[in-house]
Amino acid sequence: MSAGAFFARWRVRLGYPLAILVLVFARPTPQSILYGALVGAIGLLVRAMAAGHLHKQLVLTVTGPYAYTRNPLYLGSAILALGVAIAIHSWISAAILLGYFALFYSIVMRREENELRSHHGAAFEAYVRVVPLFFPRFTPANLPGSREGAFSVPQYQKNREYRSAIGFLLLLAVLLLIWRLRLP
Repeated sequence: MSAGAFFARWRVRLGYPLAILVLVFARPTPQSILYGALVGAIGLLVRAMAAGHLHKQLVLTVTGPYAYTRNPLYLGSAILALGVAIAIHSWISAAILLGYFALFYSIVMRREENELRSHHGAAFEAYVRVVPLFFPRFTPANLPGSREGAFSVPQYQKNREYRSAIGFLLLLAVLLLIWRLRLP
């Protein structure tokens, strides 16, 4: 098994014990939870927009946020992780969380890039030339088909992106509980 396949397979499974470790060191406050929730909501919005455009394994998606970055789902996840780091209010937890994200997702993005290259060939190469891997462009790339797609609620639902929002809300509830239990 390649390193990319290992990280793709284990990123979620290793995330659960890591989440427990992050929560052990968490020192949330109402203010940190509020600020983290606001930043996290931006990440959820980016992920939602991406999921409403993404047709996995069917076509090379170049519409919506995919015209700005090749990995808007992971960009949204990074913003979401930053929101969690703010909400947990712990440098140790933030370092663990952000280190995990940087390690796993940088490898996973490259692996997925190789899969897209093998499936879409020249179209993907043209896409790579004008759309950055992670940090978005300021203006959308002008690619064939990039103006044709629109956000689709059924596609958002098919991609089950609502699970990210549910998970984030549950995490915020746990952080509120941790804060409440730590009161004198």
